[in-house]
Amino acid sequence: MAEQCKDPRCPTHGGLKVRGRIMQAHVVSAKERKSAIVEIPRVHKVHKYERFEKRHSRIHVHVPECISVKEGDLVEIGECHKLSKTKAHVVIKKI
Repeated sequence: MAEQCKDPRCPTHGGLKVRGRIMQAHVVSAKERKSAIVEIPRVHKVHKYERFEKRHSRIHVHVPECISVKEGDLVEIGECHKLSKTKAHVVIKKI
């Protein structure tokens, strides 16, 4: 962790309000500087065959300066207001 987080888009040290859903997800890509792509697994029922299938959603998230993530990490993300064209979620903590 950094000593001082000066990111205004940090939910703990800045003024970003987290509202809506809070989910757990796996980090798929963390190549960008303050962004990451996470994957949320879910189960979908196929009524015709009375079976379940695995599906997933990929979401672009903002990563604050005080949290360091890499591929494969399990993180908790929260919904917030639109931060850019594709980002509307922020990493709250690493699990």
